[in-house]
Amino acid sequence: MARAGGSGTGASGLAGNGDFDLYSPAPEHVELRAAVRGLVEDKIAPMAAEVDQSGEFPQAAYDALRLSGFHAIHIPTEYGGEGGDALAACIVIEEVARGCASSSLIPAVNKLGTMPLLIAGSQELKQRYLPEVASGEAMFSYGLSEREAGSDAAGMKTRAIADGDDWVLNGQKSWITNAGESSYYTVMAVTDPDKGPKGISAFVVHAHDEGFSVGTKERKLGIHGSPTREIIFDNCHIPGDRIIGEPGTGFATAMATLDHTRITIGAQAVGIAQAALDVATSYARQREQFGKPIAAFQGLQFMLADMAMKLEAARQLVYVAAAKSERCDPDLTFFGAAAKCFASDAAMEITTDAVQVLGGAGYTEDWPVERYMRDAKITQIYEGTNQVQRIVMARQLLAGLT
Repeated sequence: MARAGGSGTGASGLAGNGDFDLYSPAPEHVELRAAVRGLVEDKIAPMAAEVDQSGEFPQAAYDALRLSGFHAIHIPTEYGGEGGDALAACIVIEEVARGCASSSLIPAVNKLGTMPLLIAGSQELKQRYLPEVASGEAMFSYGLSEREAGSDAAGMKTRAIADGDDWVLNGQKSWITNAGESSYYTVMAVTDPDKGPKGISAFVVHAHDEGFSVGTKERKLGIHGSPTREIIFDNCHIPGDRIIGEPGTGFATAMATLDHTRITIGAQAVGIAQAALDVATSYARQREQFGKPIAAFQGLQFMLADMAMKLEAARQLVYVAAAKSERCDPDLTFFGAAAKCFASDAAMEITTDAVQVLGGAGYTEDWPVERYMRDAKITQIYEGTNQVQRIVMARQLLAGLT
């Protein structure tokens, strides 16, 4: 899979093959979109409403994505993966989210959970875990937030205390996507409480480690098919060779990870918004009032035009950020935050307007736009609230890093 921009080596370690033209994606990206869209329309979208109703993990979607290699397309080929670049990952997530937002968190969270390994893990750790994710034998989740340490992630309380060459973890992490389904978890914990953020380290925890457990599923507004739980550490003993990078580098790794993966949340938001626009446009053509389709009324035309304009602006910003992610550009932090923030705000506006276009019908479960609106809301919250994204962007601006 061609890179999404420029030469050099990105976080995935893939070799470059020239500049990426934002307005004319490489043929392989066009082909990838068509392949994912076909799979989603056939295997994933038809069950999206049922997944939302049941709240069950979309195992059939995972199986379909795994058979096609789309469940973790970002894993480099040297570890048995597809070697997809950052834009490829965004296209997959966008197209899956267009059919089922819950299912789009399978490729998104596999990237989130494994990105710390790609950024800072030893070759031994990469060889141990990435092939299992690439083959679909295992999923990876990410543990950073806690009950009292959300936006202030550096205020975490989970501790990892050295026990000879090993570590013992105590504490909990909140809002963990796909907890209970994933085999592995990247977990940030305090190893030196006197050093603040520089006293935080990253570890790989196994679902079957003694002392590890998961809480009950959260009852959520949307993305019902993606389980969200706490993960709990009660004298959880892990071998010393499962630390990611050097002690004290975990917080820096966590922040670098989010620079890359916030873009995937933007892609998810774009996919949800596209689905909403599709339904609203189709409905407006068919629904008649006062003897003509409601699409003939200028007020509604302006609504649809604004929805489409915001959507396309969001998509282009996400793709620019993906190119910067692949190149590890110096202004990635700004663009990652901007892509996530703008796209999720746009998705919330577009899905809300889609409900309005459908009127009373849009407020019922007979139509999917109410689900799109519920699913879109979380994109403004996770991987950093949009208020935090604006803080991130402002800091980058004031430091002259954009």
